[in-house]
Amino acid sequence: MKLQKSFKLAVNILLHSKLRSWLTIIGIVIGVAAIVAIVSIGEGAQANVQARLGGLGADLITVSPGFQRASGGFRNFGGGGGSGTIPTKNLTDKDLQVIKSVNGVAFVDGIISKRADVYYLAEKASLSVMGVSDPLALKNIMTTALDSGRYLNSGDTNVVIIGNSIALKTYKQPLAINRDLMINGKPFKIVGILAASGGIGGEDNRIYMPIEPARDVLNVSRNYYDSISIKATDLEMVDSAVNETQTKLTFSRGLMGKKLDFSVTSSKQTQAQIQSVTQTFTIFLAAIAAVSLIVGAVGIANTMFTSVLEKTKEIGVMKAIGARNSDIMVVFLMNSGLVGFVGGAIGISIGAAVSSALPSLLGRVLGTGVSVTTVIPTSLLVEAMLVSIGIGMIAGAIPAYRASKLKPVDALRYE
Repeated sequence: MKLQKSFKLAVNILLHSKLRSWLTIIGIVIGVAAIVAIVSIGEGAQANVQARLGGLGADLITVSPGFQRASGGFRNFGGGGGSGTIPTKNLTDKDLQVIKSVNGVAFVDGIISKRADVYYLAEKASLSVMGVSDPLALKNIMTTALDSGRYLNSGDTNVVIIGNSIALKTYKQPLAINRDLMINGKPFKIVGILAASGGIGGEDNRIYMPIEPARDVLNVSRNYYDSISIKATDLEMVDSAVNETQTKLTFSRGLMGKKLDFSVTSSKQTQAQIQSVTQTFTIFLAAIAAVSLIVGAVGIANTMFTSVLEKTKEIGVMKAIGARNSDIMVVFLMNSGLVGFVGGAIGISIGAAVSSALPSLLGRVLGTGVSVTTVIPTSLLVEAMLVSIGIGMIAGAIPAYRASKLKPVDALRYE
């Protein structure tokens, strides 16, 4: 029997069992639509995280005092064991110089950070103030562009650049270039305002100034850093720079064979960890939605068994006029595949429509400040269709096999 004839017979079976077929199709529709919508949310979340973490700069590395092995985020190259937090030892100018000798390092910036009382027009706010040792390094390490003004320059004294949120939201009156702020009782002029960064890096809510005036106003001792920021020459050098930084600091700080008292992390590692979490969450939700597909598969199998029983005499007639077992099996496999195809097509359409409507719907429910992104990869649509057709044919395989094995005489006499 030609495939074209088998296909027509499969379509005829589908059309002549409308109610039962559509009840079966609904199970596939719900499963496919749910998977498409859920996976699109997960893909959108990953894209959103990647874009925002990309704003952190995947080529950035941070050295911090203290080592937290229990977090699993850092590796202990010093050879020491144990768990828990290692007592903090300050980062110093010596550490800064050691890091500058690491291969693959383009810029190094020592940073001190502390909260301070910041006044503007007699209005007070407690804000994070950061002092930077190298204004040129800050300009290259900072991932947020300027909205107005300029970056810090070498030789600057009582000047600051501020985050976008501080400029627009912290005080009743918006801040502008050349306005003065009082930080812990000392005046500083605003020379730059950063563009909005989305809040991931925290730059929206920080004040940056040269390190010497920062040490004075924050009452921090010399030769001390809260952290050291590093920018690698390129993304491929990040891992080797992290390892070499950790190795050299281990030697210079006399920690060979001892527990480390510092941590070296990269934005690349953070990005990979967060993406792993979002992928796991998406897979978990998709697995829940896949239960609907299993229910749909059971429905298809039930429908196909019923179809075989209803078409027993027709099967006998087909075999009596020369149809082979393989021809009968192909007809019923095509019929179950068609059920999966129709359910998949409708499910994909509904899932795509829901995915497109979700950002605006959730934006209204959660508020305008919440941004929800959905992404529907073409591969997802193709995979969803193949899975739905595959489930249909797998569910119909046993009924189709049973139909193909019916004896013509028994089939013709079936009541």
